[in-house]
Amino acid sequence: MTDKASAKLKSEGWTIVETTGFVHLIGPLWQRVVNDSEHEYALVAQDKHHNRRGLVQGGVLMTFADRTCGMTARYVSGKPTLATVQMDTHFVEAGKIGETLISKPHVVRSTRSLIFITTEITVDKRCIAMASGVFKILKNE
Repeated sequence: MTDKASAKLKSEGWTIVETTGFVHLIGPLWQRVVNDSEHEYALVAQDKHHNRRGLVQGGVLMTFADRTCGMTARYVSGKPTLATVQMDTHFVEAGKIGETLISKPHVVRSTRSLIFITTEITVDKRCIAMASGVFKILKNE
């Protein structure tokens, strides 16, 4: 199932995001730009993402939302280092192993030091989770 989903993402213009550390463990993460500036992200739910009920673990959804909102905040600010100050997540429906999860972050407001972003994680037209985050632009050290 993962190979089919990966091939479909590639054929639709998605590319793999280079990741390291913890996020590398849940990937691969995929990204693409639509309408010249809107970033979309995808994650194919694999067996390693399951909880005890055999559905996508909530922590995977939270990590996916945090990373995709953070990447969008970095892109919008043009700054290399940001930190998540707050992330609120609402689980709406269960995600299933084998499904492709999509995140389309939206910047609500950007100031000199904070960026407010929301996203919905969807599968087809189903909303799986909603998240909103606040990201602090850090000074370069």
